[in-house]
Amino acid sequence: MSIRAERVSAEIHKVISECLIHGLRTPLPGFVTISNVKVSPDLSVAKISFSVFGSDADCALATKVLEAEKWLLRQEVAKKVRLRIVPTLVFILDESPEKVAHIHQILNNLPK
Repeated sequence: MSIRAERVSAEIHKVISECLIHGLRTPLPGFVTISNVKVSPDLSVAKISFSVFGSDADCALATKVLEAEKWLLRQEVAKKVRLRIVPTLVFILDESPEKVAHIHQILNNLPK
């Protein structure tokens, strides 16, 4: 990834995180964090990885809320990140915290 794409990714990460902290129109269930933002080389698409600490229902509802509020988040990115073309936001559920917890549980259950 180029230096410019990294800077744009960092700025988008900051803007989206601030929007989640200050709240959206629809409240998010559980504890939602933005884990990673990757911007395509032409800066037209931003893939935003997020994780949800909560139940499976919380994950599903958080995904629905983020998809529904995508236009609002894109407007905030347009206001705060100076770009000619505002990237399309694509939200991807990051399941790595659950995988880490599962591996940790397996390791704890091993006979000693």
